[in-house]
Amino acid sequence: MTLLKRLSRNLFAFLALGLAVIAVGPSIAQPAGPPTRTIGFMTDFALTDDSVAICKAVMEGVAPGVHILDITHVVEPYNIAEAARYLAGAAPYFPKDAVFIVVVDPGVGSTRKAIIAKSASGQYFVLPDNGILTLVQDQSGIVGARQITNPAWMIGAKTSSTFHGRDIFSPTAAHLARGDDWNQAGPALDVAKLVRLDLKSATLTDAGVTAQVIGTDGPYGNLVLNLPSETFAKAGYGLGDLVPIVLDGKPYRIPFVKTFSDVPVGQPLLYIDSRGRLSLGLNQRNFAETYKVPDGATLSIPRKP
Repeated sequence: MTLLKRLSRNLFAFLALGLAVIAVGPSIAQPAGPPTRTIGFMTDFALTDDSVAICKAVMEGVAPGVHILDITHVVEPYNIAEAARYLAGAAPYFPKDAVFIVVVDPGVGSTRKAIIAKSASGQYFVLPDNGILTLVQDQSGIVGARQITNPAWMIGAKTSSTFHGRDIFSPTAAHLARGDDWNQAGPALDVAKLVRLDLKSATLTDAGVTAQVIGTDGPYGNLVLNLPSETFAKAGYGLGDLVPIVLDGKPYRIPFVKTFSDVPVGQPLLYIDSRGRLSLGLNQRNFAETYKVPDGATLSIPRKP
């Protein structure tokens, strides 16, 4: 083959490729559909098997490209109150139209309802009707709720009786994230009849404050109390005070300070945590393990003389 023929053939191939690119270019460049809503995902599944990944794959299949943020998957198994606390703590930091899927569901497969609830701010919550929504309802207000009954919003006809996280909650969350009308999911529910947890609040009397340990702060063992800073302040203590407390029946005197480094390593402190509650900690140590304090333990603080 002569040099001229080879150059001519190469030029023809190059032009053909260019025409092909031009032909498909407009379809590639077409604007995408409406953006999906962010999904916040929380379970007590842990990460030791494939459950979390399966749920995410189901969501991706219904709403390709959906943005899923993991809140946590290590809620204490079956601990609905802990899930309620984490959900209420996380929701204000998500977009106002975010979708939350929470699967802490000891009643899976029973008569408990699978629901969608909508907050006053516009966020959607896809979860079992077992009380997880209690603190969000108190914090943000719930303006509507629907039971999930439409098979088109589920994974298919063969719904498992033990994995509603995959079969009901994940596809429903993805339908909401891609903008589907939540009225299609199922019948409306009376918001006033949603299941609520019976959560105790700290009490303030003439004698002082009585509170309760409601959990620990991650792996650090700091005690989370149901005592808002405003209620504690009414007992009269200020930063730097040595506060007398009775915790789980044992007396202590612990300094009320701003942060951990205000006391020596290994020493206890009272402080206001990032959620605005009074907490107990040990600087660079684990308070719950060191003092063997269980969830539900009672704490009392007398009024400052």
